[in-house]
Amino acid sequence: MSRTNSGRGRRRPQRRKDVLHTRGGHRANAFRCTSCRLDVPLDAPGTAHRNHCPTCLASLHVDRRVPGDRAADCHGRMEALGLSVRPDGEWLIIHECVSCGELSANRIAGDDNPLALVRLALRPLAAPKAAARALLTL
Repeated sequence: MSRTNSGRGRRRPQRRKDVLHTRGGHRANAFRCTSCRLDVPLDAPGTAHRNHCPTCLASLHVDRRVPGDRAADCHGRMEALGLSVRPDGEWLIIHECVSCGELSANRIAGDDNPLALVRLALRPLAAPKAAARALLTL
C-alpha cells in the first residue's frame, strides 16, 4: 500500500497564523502574569490601568510614581501582602517587590478573584508576625 494513497505521506502546507504573527503577537491586548503564567487582559473594570493579575493578585514592578508610567527600572515580581481600605471604602492591594523591597498600594479591579481577596484580607489573622512586619515598613 502506498503512503500517498492513504494520505499520511503527504504534508499539507502550514496555515499562516495571523493571530501570532501580527505586531505585538497574540498578547497585544494582554500580558502574561509572572506568578501564575495566565494571560491577563489589559482592560480592567473599575480602573484605568491594569496593574495586577486578577487571578493571583501578583504584579510587576514597572511603574515609578504615576500609575501606567512604566518608568521603573526594577521590573521585579510584586507579591500581594495584604489589603488596605481608603476612608471612602475603596480597597487597595499592598504589594511588595521581591527584588528591591519597595511597597506600593494598587486599587482592586472589578474582575479580581473574590476568594483571593478574602484570603489576602484574612492573612493578618493567620500570620500576625507577617502583618506586623508589613505595617512597620509602611
